Amino acid sequence: MKKDALTKEELLNEEQMNGKINMFAKVTILPGETLEHHEHHGETETYYILSGAGMYDDDGAEIPAKPGDVFFCRDGHGHGITSTGEEPLVFMALIIRS
Repeated sequence: MKKDALTKEELLNEEQMNGKINMFAKVTILPGETLEHHEHHGETETYYILSGAGMYDDDGAEIPAKPGDVFFCRDGHGHGITSTGEEPLVFMALIIRS
């Protein structure tokens, strides 16, 4: 991924997350860019798609992503996402510790 292809706006600080949440952020990925497949251990991650279009990688299965879609990555599993539309892909990301 090229520099500045992904931006992350953290919405809660450490105190607000209270040791239970690892991240709550608004993520933007430029068209044609990919947040590479990665695994979660000791935590789960949820994506809520706000705008744009993408392809969600759910443990290797590709699923089209559009506004309003929710994707949940369970502890011990992996995921990623690619921005496939003409506009940036924007989504909320929530990582909760197990």
